[in-house]
Amino acid sequence: MRAIQITEFGGPEVLQQVELPDPVAGEGEVLINVSRAGLNYADTHQAENSYLAKMELPLVPGGEVVGLTEDGRRVVALTKNSGGYAEKAVAPALTTFDVPDGVDDLTALSLIVQGATAWLLLRKSTHMEAGESVVVHAAAGGVGTIAVQLAKLWGAGRVIATASSEEKRKLALDLGADVAIDSRAADMTAALKEANSGRRVDVVLDMTGGAVTDQSLVALAPFGRLAFYGMASRERPKPVDLGALLVHSTAVAGMWLPHALKVRDAEHGTLAHRAMAELFQLVVDGSLKAVPGGEYGLGEVRQAHEDLRARRTAGKLVLDPSR
Repeated sequence: MRAIQITEFGGPEVLQQVELPDPVAGEGEVLINVSRAGLNYADTHQAENSYLAKMELPLVPGGEVVGLTEDGRRVVALTKNSGGYAEKAVAPALTTFDVPDGVDDLTALSLIVQGATAWLLLRKSTHMEAGESVVVHAAAGGVGTIAVQLAKLWGAGRVIATASSEEKRKLALDLGADVAIDSRAADMTAALKEANSGRRVDVVLDMTGGAVTDQSLVALAPFGRLAFYGMASRERPKPVDLGALLVHSTAVAGMWLPHALKVRDAEHGTLAHRAMAELFQLVVDGSLKAVPGGEYGLGEVRQAHEDLRARRTAGKLVLDPSR
């Protein structure tokens, strides 16, 4: 099969197109003929081995695929942290979900990582309540485009989006954000308060890191919550002062999607399965939509990673392994 392989860690230049033997599904696993694979910002961390889960070489990157199983089921799946950038991939049965009729490949891939992440951030990490103000950083990205829509669907009083260009800010507004501000604001604390009519904010969803995280934390209202789920700037925020959280009655939560597969849910099996069931239904009902961000062939994967790192993308990016 054709695949992308990494034999040394680094930037986009380490992504090599190669021919590899077809993978073999073991016990409790599913072999998938991949029609599309998801491209995520986390993949750029995989390539340089700066991801939360350490990678081993040689590596076929990519953590999510959609396609057909050997028995003809159409599924979307999370691989074991890698293996997605290929014509065939193996995924655990536990992380393989049947795709309902009416949900296309792009949407299925948008839901399994970005959609589930947005669901968890709002439902579990911050327990967003109706009427609250919600800040969505990187609102034009994969998680951000879903989070803006879900926050509005679930009754947020004011959704404040941040994005780096006028085009991306317009996208966030079109998706339902009440206001969109420049993510490069010199003083994010002041910018968020101004966007919220002079008031501090209730909920912040942040995957930026560095000063944006630091200043967003200061912008929280009493009992406000910041959910931290990535570090796109590759800059660590300042250590959280627990005393300051006490003084201001604020909270910080971290979120990593794999943990949702370990938390049990009485009706759906795991928290991830509950999230996917709800998200699929919202799409089928017409309440939620995925935003296409671009499609790349295997031979264009370096360009895809360059675009991700340079923040030139919006919405969901996918890889077509057939070209």
